[in-house]
Amino acid sequence: MAARVVTLAFQGVEARRVDVEVQFTGGEVAFIVVGLGDKAVGESRERVRAAFSGLGLSLPGKRIIVNLAPADLPKEGSHYDLPIALAIMAAMGIIPPDRLTEWAAMGELSLDGRIVQVAGALPASVAAGALGLGLICPEACGAEAAWAGDTQILAAPSLISLVNHFRGTQMLGPPKPGAILDGERAPDLRDVKGQENAKRALEIAAAGGHNLAFTGPPGSGKSMMAARLPGLLPPLSPAELLETSMIHSVAGLIAKGELTRARPFRTPHHSATMAALTGGGVRIKPGEVSLAHNGVLFLDELPEFSAQALDSLRQPLETGEVVVARANAHVRYPARFQLVAAQNPCKCGHGGPGRGACGRAPRCQTDYQMKVSGPFLDRIDLQIDVPPVSAADLALPAPSEGTAEAAARVAQARDLASERAAKSGHERAEPINARAEGEWLETIADLDPAARALLAKAAEANGLTARGWTRTLRLARTIADLEGAGPIKRVHVAEALIYRRVGAPNALA
Repeated sequence: MAARVVTLAFQGVEARRVDVEVQFTGGEVAFIVVGLGDKAVGESRERVRAAFSGLGLSLPGKRIIVNLAPADLPKEGSHYDLPIALAIMAAMGIIPPDRLTEWAAMGELSLDGRIVQVAGALPASVAAGALGLGLICPEACGAEAAWAGDTQILAAPSLISLVNHFRGTQMLGPPKPGAILDGERAPDLRDVKGQENAKRALEIAAAGGHNLAFTGPPGSGKSMMAARLPGLLPPLSPAELLETSMIHSVAGLIAKGELTRARPFRTPHHSATMAALTGGGVRIKPGEVSLAHNGVLFLDELPEFSAQALDSLRQPLETGEVVVARANAHVRYPARFQLVAAQNPCKCGHGGPGRGACGRAPRCQTDYQMKVSGPFLDRIDLQIDVPPVSAADLALPAPSEGTAEAAARVAQARDLASERAAKSGHERAEPINARAEGEWLETIADLDPAARALLAKAAEANGLTARGWTRTLRLARTIADLEGAGPIKRVHVAEALIYRRVGAPNALA
């Protein structure tokens, strides 16, 4: 007798349909799983056998063949245990086969028959709904899977509870979605004394979603200000919340089905490898750039990262996605993040203007900063020098303005961008100036004649690249939005050029 149960295979955040087919045949007694499964899939034989034994059942004394179709699609993970067990039960007549035709299943089995939590319940639930199926999942995943909306969810604690449910002796109720959390309160900008230029750059970066780099000696407040950027950003929109949560679900970072409106803030150590940043490994897990999707990726001690790891970020900074290529698969993960970097001026940290304590200056400073490639820096819109904080600054009272006031201006600037999008017919949930391209870029590039002349003069005098031209336009648009201005004026372009380090005196004259 043959039986079939639907499950799902993950490729990035996408879930593809897999049919688990079970057939009992004559010949030598064996339990065979075919269909390009990894080691975890192969080991499911023993987990299923032990789970059956825990329920007082034994496998038929026949040749059991389990086929995972399509056979050329790689299958990874332990969530195939449950669909294999259900298909065998259907073939044995323990569960009526017709009761499983409207369900997809996923879950790992323990040796006593309990169904253990697995990663990826949210994207699996979304994919099952798109196939017109409900989802059978572990009880611990029910609150997460329920966020998919109209998909029917059956969250079971054990195999015996599923048998009872499908036999009609003990019905399982639908789970409720987990809570939506506001996230931890971000540190306040009011804690930062001095550094007015850096605070200004931080506000511009938040308003337009621009990449930002701080350069300054140790203790000048670079990391302190970067940690305050999430507090300036608006909460995730519903669409962004779903996108971000699906990535975190695949990575196994959602607990109790609880989602958060706070934007991700990822801070990998400078020893992180290229695979850790962009994704990879045996099972091609999402990297830090994908876990920071719709949020902030903070790279502290930027030159200490390997050159290979930093240059691997160049593509996702432009395209908003990362593609992990393997011989048998190409896996895509969303990676639209805002980059914030911090670095010392040189290896000892004492180089730079006004310091004078570095005995190898200026060579020490040049060699250290040359570790970061020019094409990588060309993708950073705001490059800010952060001087040391003086004793006079520290003696001053706390600033009158903090995160709340700056966040209000950021929200107003983003509202202007949204209104501009609506009037021009570019319907976007949340237009971001740093992502403008094509017709949308032409819409925001409303320069008055003096501003256009300055930008052209700076480009000619300083060899501004095409990318630099575009990013300067986007940055000037954000600066104008923060002031509530209409067309981009000369002063907005001049400030943008300074942040892009194209502020040569002969160009700005």
